[in-house]
Amino acid sequence: MAAGGEVVAAFLFLQTPPHSLHKGTAKSTVLLPDLRIRPGYASYDAYIERQLNKTLNPKLREIWTTRDWDRKVRVFSNFFENLKLRGFLSNDSKALCVGARVGQEVAALKLVGVNDSVGIDLVPYPPLVIKGDFHHQSFRDRTFDLEFSNVFDHALYPWKFVGEIERTLKPGGICVLHVSLSRRADKYSANDLYSVDPLKELFKVSELVEVRRIDGFGLDTEVVFKKK
Repeated sequence: MAAGGEVVAAFLFLQTPPHSLHKGTAKSTVLLPDLRIRPGYASYDAYIERQLNKTLNPKLREIWTTRDWDRKVRVFSNFFENLKLRGFLSNDSKALCVGARVGQEVAALKLVGVNDSVGIDLVPYPPLVIKGDFHHQSFRDRTFDLEFSNVFDHALYPWKFVGEIERTLKPGGICVLHVSLSRRADKYSANDLYSVDPLKELFKVSELVEVRRIDGFGLDTEVVFKKK
């Protein structure tokens, strides 16, 4: 398809009502070049149910809250300390972790001094994580100084995921995404990302300020956007 055709296709896709997408087809849907939505979801409820199957898995939750807890808090703390050194985060920041599961990243933010921090996930884990859907955040516009997520691949509607981040970020606010570009994510992922280019298209009112390689629990790239 020519470049102009790709733009038209992406525009038409973005205008498609959510309930008309993903009718359990056998083929992935190309949202933008280098971003593909996985098939198999007959409805949004079916997508939510599949995500809950992982989040509510008792064996996984036990691992997340015991064996994995200290290691993940330590690694996330290093990431956040590095963000502070680069001027993207401070102790005065109001921070949100999007798709935080049991909140290791929230605990890490608090550990490095960012006390006004909270996470959202489909299943709450008080006091670190409150119930929320990252496709439909419950927060007011311009609430946060920083939003962090390492679950972009779990977004069925990536443009909504990004749109809600941009809506709830303050002007000048920072979004940090950890994504995988070199390998495909787990079976619960809803999309596959092959380059940073689709993110630059999805972030409509933010500028890309940094991309760097990382080693973050299977994710290999850190992408930083700043809201205009």
